[in-house]
Amino acid sequence: MSLVSIVTGAIRMATSIVGFGSRMWFLPPFLAAFAYYNYDLFDPESRPINVQQLRPDYDFIVIGGGTAGSVLASRLSEVKEWNVLLLEAGGDEPEIADVPILSIYLHKSQLDWKYRTQPQPSACQAMTRLRLVGEFGNPGWGYNDILPYFIKSEDQRNPYLANNTKYHGTGGYLTVQDAPWNTPLGIALVQAGVEMGYEHRDINGEKQTGFALFQYNMRRGYRCSSAKAFLRPVRLRKNLHIALWSHVTKILIDPDTKRAFGVEFVRDGRKQTVLASREVILSAGALASPHLMMLSGVGPAEHLQEKNISVIHDSPGVGQNLQDHIAVGGIAFLIDYPVSVIIDRFFNLNTALRYAVQGDGPLTSSIGIETVGFISTKYANQSDDWPDIEFMMTASTTSSDGGTQTKKAHCITQEFYDEYFGSITKKDSFGIFPMILRPKSRGYLKLRTSDPKDYPLLYHNYLTHPDDVRVMREGVKAAVAVGETASMKRFGARFHRKPVPGCKQHTLFTDEYWECVVRQYTMTIYHMSGTAKMGPASDPFAVVDHELKVHGIQGLRVIDASIMPTITSGNINAPVYMIAEKGADMIKDLWLSTLKRRKRRSLKAIIPTHLGKSQRS
Repeated sequence: MSLVSIVTGAIRMATSIVGFGSRMWFLPPFLAAFAYYNYDLFDPESRPINVQQLRPDYDFIVIGGGTAGSVLASRLSEVKEWNVLLLEAGGDEPEIADVPILSIYLHKSQLDWKYRTQPQPSACQAMTRLRLVGEFGNPGWGYNDILPYFIKSEDQRNPYLANNTKYHGTGGYLTVQDAPWNTPLGIALVQAGVEMGYEHRDINGEKQTGFALFQYNMRRGYRCSSAKAFLRPVRLRKNLHIALWSHVTKILIDPDTKRAFGVEFVRDGRKQTVLASREVILSAGALASPHLMMLSGVGPAEHLQEKNISVIHDSPGVGQNLQDHIAVGGIAFLIDYPVSVIIDRFFNLNTALRYAVQGDGPLTSSIGIETVGFISTKYANQSDDWPDIEFMMTASTTSSDGGTQTKKAHCITQEFYDEYFGSITKKDSFGIFPMILRPKSRGYLKLRTSDPKDYPLLYHNYLTHPDDVRVMREGVKAAVAVGETASMKRFGARFHRKPVPGCKQHTLFTDEYWECVVRQYTMTIYHMSGTAKMGPASDPFAVVDHELKVHGIQGLRVIDASIMPTITSGNINAPVYMIAEKGADMIKDLWLSTLKRRKRRSLKAIIPTHLGKSQRS
């Protein structure tokens, strides 16, 4: 790769993704240095091969190259006799996506699907418009059943945690490590949790309640995505085809036999069809998977008929049961020392070159997210280790970048930002985002039209259940208390007490005030799930069974966050890896056992009949 092509590509990439201006002048030289100095080191496996000439049929077709789809394509293609096709609507990730601190600039970029919920009055008023999957009648999904699949994926790089082989794994595809660089605020926030009576613990170990530094899917300072972890190492397998820029528009299902036999997709502006001899696996995520099912005739019959879609199977649960983790923004604390993550301070040629050459330094920061805490409010069972609030604690706030990208990513209005954050723009500060772990509110999605290009209508229904408001209110109070600890007062911590716009009618810091705040700056954490839930056939709203097979349809499985009956009590990325690992094994168990039976039958057919029984067995 020539230096000219590197620089040219860097400028094009920076311009298209972040629309850089004077604030982002450093991106082209940074990306050029990044690629020039360290290209082979950061990406030794190179890029997945975007196969142009596809076969007419495959054993398995996987729809979606995200977390679950990458795992499935990798694991299923381990069987050399199987041909596997992975269809991904987007392209490969650019270099900018590898830089942790630049992740905020991917929001609303060309890499963002830009799904938007419908405006609702219950939440988001300031905006522009290890308890796991659980059994719930699903055998094989208990704690002891699924723990091995968490461990299977993991390559834990912290030697202390890696020694705990009951809860952590090494040698898996997915690298998990501590941040290469933290501010002093990260450790102080852990100390603040201990001061409040919580343990400093491995929150992915035996107990969850407590505080710790976040760990990340990161390798050598660069983000370790599912594609980098699971697809790049196997890119040369002859039996795995990856088709990028291939937007699936329909699953082909025989209306008589109710068997999925292929997919339609659009690539290079041309509609194409490819067939699956064994299974179609839907791993497009909790929004796109139910969307595709409905477009293909599987969903609530009355709704499909309204959109002139032929009903193949009436499945009223498709698109229902939408769940998400939401958090409260704007809980900010000013400090007296220049130690927080302020964009203008950390983005310079020195930090860019340090990152490009060594893969460490401030640019490895995940936009300031450093510390995590799991706590129980008064609404949780205090005798049980089942916290109901997660703190995402950051060495930055919404105002740390001067009201540019974070405000845009959080979708808050300019008027709200100016009134609430204007006086602390670019000042040293830290933030705490209380996130509800087990929301009771349920949303849904439905078709806008029968055109696959039209996004579905999303109704989040955030905070429509009063218990969610109460839990989040208590979470905010506890977050404010963190800033009052001696550990944080050492930095001169003081809560940003400016009244939140839209809540001035309430007395500051009363329950009524905090409940208003919760409804103003409501943030999605992008943990959409539950829209094709797993459950027995006796549950009319269950979409898939315990083997992730779609009820009423043969040859079709859903394997992604859609299948969760209730959202997990923590970030969902690791659980989705687990679901995909377990799903891959279930598929292997079915088809490999079938293959063995066929081989045994074939063997018996050629054994001479005159041999005695003992000789034939």
